Amino acid sequence: MKIEQVSVYLENKAGSLAEATAILAEAGIRIITLALSDVSDFGVMRMIVPDARKARDILKRQGLTSSAAEVVAVEVADNPGGMHRILASLTGSGINIEYMYSFMAPGACTIMIFKFDDMDRAIELLEKEGAVFADQNHLCGLKTI
Repeated sequence: MKIEQVSVYLENKAGSLAEATAILAEAGIRIITLALSDVSDFGVMRMIVPDARKARDILKRQGLTSSAAEVVAVEVADNPGGMHRILASLTGSGINIEYMYSFMAPGACTIMIFKFDDMDRAIELLEKEGAVFADQNHLCGLKTI
């Protein structure tokens, strides 16, 4: 159920993101989805790629700092309340969502990427509610634009 995400730490200046994506493009690594956030002096690019280890090795050789984290990819119904049903299954559990981001591939459903403070318990609760999870192979097989 868990998938591997790569986080890249970028200097908060013009061109840093393009530099990182160029490194990955030149290495033939496809970015399935990414989220970018900033914290004053640096930005964090979180992304799902087909081969996280390869991506991290290539980024490291080019002098960029990265890390890996386990996240959960959950399909969300494309209707009013779809997201709420996912969140409601965690209500009262004490589980915190550290961050989340989403994407929608052409012809596919919306996928939410979650990082929980208690991944195993969150998966257990989501499974009880019938959540549909996407694994790394499924995500990497999606057609993207």
